[in-house]
Amino acid sequence: MRLHVVSDVHGNVDALARAADGADALLVLGDLIDFVDYHDHSGGILGSIFGAEKVAVFAALRRERRSAEIVSYVSSLWGSLADPGAVVEEAIREQYAKLFAALTAPTYATPGNVDMPELWPEYAGDNVRILDGTVTEIGGLRFGFVGGGQLPPTVTKRRRGGGWRPYLRTAEEYTAAVRGLDPVDVVCTHIPPDLPELTYDVLARRAEYGSAGLLELIRERAPRASLFGHVHQPLAARMRVGRTECANVGHFQRAERPYVLRW
Repeated sequence: MRLHVVSDVHGNVDALARAADGADALLVLGDLIDFVDYHDHSGGILGSIFGAEKVAVFAALRRERRSAEIVSYVSSLWGSLADPGAVVEEAIREQYAKLFAALTAPTYATPGNVDMPELWPEYAGDNVRILDGTVTEIGGLRFGFVGGGQLPPTVTKRRRGGGWRPYLRTAEEYTAAVRGLDPVDVVCTHIPPDLPELTYDVLARRAEYGSAGLLELIRERAPRASLFGHVHQPLAARMRVGRTECANVGHFQRAERPYVLRW
């Protein structure tokens, strides 16, 4: 059995259409949408709505970790639109129509933190199984999926509305979703387990949020593998935790190469 695994597609439709070549099936671990393109500020949803210059300001604030200014600046951007929710949803729908059309092979997919999973059923074909908090069997192995990201402990969860909201769970919600998986051979998530080698992004020079609950599951249940993405340039792409191979499957938008899993 040969599976190809991708994460952080971020709008790269052409590469996604080739991702399953030579594989029995494709696993997609989230972040299909290109919301903010940090390599091309005119690209992505934010660039298409507000232009490269304004995205460059946002990118600089994020790079400098000026959280309060980011909130104020983003609020001013959304406030300049008569109906920000409708504008963003239309742009997201345009991307999903192209991205899901590129998924022609048997596909198992879970959403990432920038995705809107409530829209996925409208665009997924019969060959695409959407999995989040559930387990499925592939080639005799049990694969468990948990989508989305995890909120920082100091941030309060807000309802979606007025522009765009990322798909984020509280730490308690994320841990409950992970623990709700039946015993699995492979656990597939968007975010990594909470280990500094796996959460630290060497280019952004900051640690992303990993899941302590996922790390506990790995230590307690010792699945064969833990597959994830989210961190685009990790300090370590792979490491073992006990008997479990933990692997960041790569920043697919830029690398355009799937991670290969064989058994």
